[in-house]
Amino acid sequence: MLRGLVLVFALMFSLTPRAGAQQSVDLELVLLADASRSIDDTEIRFQRQGYASAITHPDVLSAIGFGFLRKIAVTYVEWGDETSQDVVVPWTIIDGPESAARFAEDLMAAPRRAYGPNSIGSAIAIAHALIDGNGIAGTRRVIDFSGDSAYTQGGVSVIEARARALGAGIIINGLAILCRTCETGRPGGYDLESAFRTMITGGPGSFVVTADNRQSFATAVRRKMILEIAGDVPIAPRLSAWGGRWRELSANQRLKPRPWH
Repeated sequence: MLRGLVLVFALMFSLTPRAGAQQSVDLELVLLADASRSIDDTEIRFQRQGYASAITHPDVLSAIGFGFLRKIAVTYVEWGDETSQDVVVPWTIIDGPESAARFAEDLMAAPRRAYGPNSIGSAIAIAHALIDGNGIAGTRRVIDFSGDSAYTQGGVSVIEARARALGAGIIINGLAILCRTCETGRPGGYDLESAFRTMITGGPGSFVVTADNRQSFATAVRRKMILEIAGDVPIAPRLSAWGGRWRELSANQRLKPRPWH
């Protein structure tokens, strides 16, 4: 645990945010993506493509443009064991299509550097440190955690890391990625979404979205990011973003931001 905390604080004080100091944004968002040993290199690229597609999607850009400041700060972090959390793309201000495209390009170009068994507490602690140390003032602060298991091994305690983040006013949302090889789709037969809500996510309006399969992943990522950017509180405790179970926004409910300049 001590080694994990040392790594957290070393990372916090060594990183220089690309976005610059003392900027104000509508949202500080850490995209905390699973790169543990259950995720192979093909799946790493698939996950990154889902986030790259989401950040550049017109609906996500519309959600950003609807904000008071019309910009958010985003960083993409892949997590593995207690000593393996990698900032794939450092803090970047997204304020329109061009900055979103640069973020997506950087995300797809970076090599994989995170490996090992799950250390969820260390991952949350790293995300918390990145938010506290970025020199950015966000109206809201969110950790977007994705993973295919709620099991954790070594490193910082999940209970402690979660409590510290929530105590600092950070919201933790979850993307539960169902097992791709299990007969039931559930890791070890347990309810992954329920475990996420009980052990990992928290804060006002926090939620868990489920990715049932590869085809649904990109859609789930995009729609979850829209909720996080817009700051909406879901009506249902569990959201599904595929299979016709997501309530599409009607024409008069769609975000109508001012045009980008």
